[in-house]
Amino acid sequence: MWHELVNLQKNMLAKRIIPCLDIKDGRTVKGINFEALRDAGDPVELGALYAAQGADELTFLDITATLEKRDTFVELVKKIAQHIDIPFTVGGGIKSVGEVAALLAAGADKITVNSAAVYNPKLVTELAKEFGSQCVVVAIDTKLYDNESRVHTHGGKKPTDIGTIAWAQEVYNLGAGEILLTSMDHDGVKNGFACNITRTISELVNIPVIASGGAGNMAHFKEVFEQGKADAALAASIFHFKEIAIPELKHYLHSEHIAVR
Repeated sequence: MWHELVNLQKNMLAKRIIPCLDIKDGRTVKGINFEALRDAGDPVELGALYAAQGADELTFLDITATLEKRDTFVELVKKIAQHIDIPFTVGGGIKSVGEVAALLAAGADKITVNSAAVYNPKLVTELAKEFGSQCVVVAIDTKLYDNESRVHTHGGKKPTDIGTIAWAQEVYNLGAGEILLTSMDHDGVKNGFACNITRTISELVNIPVIASGGAGNMAHFKEVFEQGKADAALAASIFHFKEIAIPELKHYLHSEHIAVR
């Protein structure tokens, strides 16, 4: 029933623009192909700025939490919630129902799981049952090998033998409320989103698909919404380094007859 409802909404809702803030040691960072990270500012200040500019949602990812086996950033989430009045998703190293409960209690609207879901798929169902599918975003980091897209874990550091499309279908069946699909090949390169695989997955699952990785100009957002059938588009460096302003992006999309909020 939930998925049927989401599918109805998926076809009706305006497209969403979601700035993403990758967090390392309490600072926002951004790299290329998940490497060569550089500082992009204070996450709370940036988040508040994007909210004021008209972002629909925000995503905060503690990108080294899984790798370094650290607890997720509950204190930072509390600070974010005090300064931001739009929905936000948090993730990074989440492995348990208890961690999610703490993050939601701290003020997050949704959480995202990646590596833990790959190694313990039942976690997706447990979280959906405990908190509702609408709170559960499964992040999928994907990279091409021999023309096959494969899932990566641990902040993109560890390749798996799991096919990306098959995994997207599985997490949908397990109860995920959204999929955050990041193309590692496109990440930070600014040559456009991975429209083909985004479209394939979006047409296979009846939940929203958030496209991530590759935004370089405003036309790329139009492409991923029209050609990639994405429900939302997530970007980082173009916002952090003031290459595109959110109000201008939304004005452009309106002018191209794409429904945005």
